[in-house]
Amino acid sequence: MSFGGIEAVALAAVVGAIAAAVAWLAARPKAQPGPDPLLGELAGRLAQMAETQAASQAMLAERMQAQERALAKAMDDRLAEVTRRVGEGLTVSAEKTAATLHDLRERLAVIDAAQQNLTALSTQVVGLQDILSNKQARGAFGEVQMHDIVTAALPSDAYAFQASLSNGRRADCLLLLPNPPGPIVIDAKFPLDGYQALRDCGDDAARKVAQRRFADDVLKHIKDISSRYIIAGETAESALMFLPSEAVYAELHASFRSVIEESYRHRVWIVSPTTLMATLNTVRAVLKDVQMRKQAGRIQKEVGSLLEDVVRLDDRLKKLFTHIGQAQADVGLVQTSMSKITSRAEKIEAVQLGAPEGADLGLAPPEAAPGETV
Repeated sequence: MSFGGIEAVALAAVVGAIAAAVAWLAARPKAQPGPDPLLGELAGRLAQMAETQAASQAMLAERMQAQERALAKAMDDRLAEVTRRVGEGLTVSAEKTAATLHDLRERLAVIDAAQQNLTALSTQVVGLQDILSNKQARGAFGEVQMHDIVTAALPSDAYAFQASLSNGRRADCLLLLPNPPGPIVIDAKFPLDGYQALRDCGDDAARKVAQRRFADDVLKHIKDISSRYIIAGETAESALMFLPSEAVYAELHASFRSVIEESYRHRVWIVSPTTLMATLNTVRAVLKDVQMRKQAGRIQKEVGSLLEDVVRLDDRLKKLFTHIGQAQADVGLVQTSMSKITSRAEKIEAVQLGAPEGADLGLAPPEAAPGETV
């Protein structure tokens, strides 16, 4: 209980006591007529107490007002602080929410781009499935892949696409190699139906059927290539069968050894994109060696001419050295003559003008150098 509440309770108790005293005095029988001195005294005390009570009530009211003002100020300050904190919290929350929304928009944009890529990829996969489901389109797919590998590995004069042979057949690609071994045919084949049946079989019986079908398809391609594209005197004694799938190539070598051996007997070498690139690198090395052999005669001729030029240069250097030796001898003679001339000039300068006639002035003719006339 607050201070003001305690004072109000005490005041109420005092007022109750006074009221009880007044009631007692009023109920007391009067001994004699006239004013009761005790009642008068009590009335005076009551009046004094009333004044005191009024003053106390005024002070109490003032205190209560001061407390109310202080409480109101504290409440206002606390409310302002709470408002400020709530405002700061809302600002921080709004900033975090804005940042989160910005990140969310960026992630949604990335997800949307990924969704578009997936949609495009799905369209491409569907298109690839449509291509592979059609035999003609599948063959064209293999030819395009082979075309890209060949053009990337060899110079343009080392191959020919859709080349016609003497038997009327048209080769997918003809490697123009010199004899031996001669031109080599590359034919693109894609036995996808048999491979898919082999992959999709559920039990051993179905797998055996699929294996037989796959082996028959590949053997048919091998025999067709051997009979159509290996022509004695026109092409090489072997040909290449290009499989545009590494998976089909790996399955063939892993599980169908008899088919591979049959291809060896028919001189048809089965290649995948990777092994075709390795084969073409070997072909490129062979072509470089052929070019070097073609240029060997020209190189020998140029070397012979170079040797003749070296001999001719040696003769001319010998003549030059002879001329240089003669020039050195001539320079020596010139130096000897210059020395003699200088000596005579010094003697002439030393002659005294008063020397007797016929006196020896030391002007004896100098001795001639070998081969020189004085």
